[in-house]
Amino acid sequence: LWRKPQLWLIPAAGGASTSLTADIDRRIQEIIWTPDGAGLLVTYPWHGKVCLAEISREGGELNELICEEGMVVSYHQDAAGRYGAYVYHEMADLPEVYVFDRQTGRTSQRSRLNRSLLNKLDLGQMEEVWFKSNAGTDLQGWLLHPPGFDPQKQYPSILEVHGGPMGQYGYTLMHEFYYLAAQGYVVGFSNPRGGAGYGEDHAKAIDGDWGNNDYADVMAFADLMAARDYVDTARMGITGGSYGGFITNWVIGHTDRFKAAVTQRSVSNMISMWGVSDINLFIQHNIARDIAPFEDIERYWRQSPIAHIGNATTPTLVIHSEQDLRCHQEQGEQVYIALKKLGVPTELVLFPESPHGLSRTGRTDRRIARLEHIARWFNSYM
Repeated sequence: LWRKPQLWLIPAAGGASTSLTADIDRRIQEIIWTPDGAGLLVTYPWHGKVCLAEISREGGELNELICEEGMVVSYHQDAAGRYGAYVYHEMADLPEVYVFDRQTGRTSQRSRLNRSLLNKLDLGQMEEVWFKSNAGTDLQGWLLHPPGFDPQKQYPSILEVHGGPMGQYGYTLMHEFYYLAAQGYVVGFSNPRGGAGYGEDHAKAIDGDWGNNDYADVMAFADLMAARDYVDTARMGITGGSYGGFITNWVIGHTDRFKAAVTQRSVSNMISMWGVSDINLFIQHNIARDIAPFEDIERYWRQSPIAHIGNATTPTLVIHSEQDLRCHQEQGEQVYIALKKLGVPTELVLFPESPHGLSRTGRTDRRIARLEHIARWFNSYM
């Protein structure tokens, strides 16, 4: 099962198709033709960035054009082929419009829609870190310090886990992180094995074995955070959504090191997930290599956080949307019911008329309420 979408060229008149990127270990995303038709412009995630490059229609190497500490999105080329316009994301700035001059190689910012707002805010300082997995591979993460950070003090912390698993954290402003940092937390986020942006081996390291290498990588990052003198190890929390919710559920069933947890739009039971999710075949591919649950139910159960939740002691808030077609609300309800049965402190917050992407595309008042619930829970226990 390949995690690296390739770029294929198919003759309009018929004939054999050709992969232009078969030997390039990058996950191609957006593609557009160059005006002269001699090549294509592509974007791809890499080490927390989203880069822009050109490749000949004959194949060959990627000619990297933009690959800075940011994300290139929605690139469009002018008819002459000299200028390109795109939306650029950075960690400490909201998305803005940029123009790239291919003749000079220079970029220029053309909009500053949010500068007056950001100038009024203390976002805190970001620290990039690299660390080793238990297999010796390099992993990347970041630590966001709260505003007014004093390295001589100790702070509670929240470890965030991304979704996907084929996502990546990186150089874009995540308002949730800055909101939590403003509450006085050190916010840590990393890219464990299973995600995009680090090559095919990194992405395939959890195939058919969710909860093993990925869990080890999340714990390695927790160790890194705990080793910081300014992190209070008695006040560490964890949260994540979708696949990040899977990891959060897995964590509370395997360790008691976290003082509190918030699991969001999560996966808890791979067997029922297969039957109700709008990506059930994706689950089947990733969990069991195209084997259905009724053909090997143990394989699905072994990779289900609910199978291990009997060990949980961590106070956990469960957040779910009632119109989540990706991870149905029953996935969150199973966690809530199990924790109630165990006597573990828990609450269930359901958002009506809200989708899987509530945190990004939901109604504004409900997005605000979601953040307030997360902060309330962590503030109560940390």
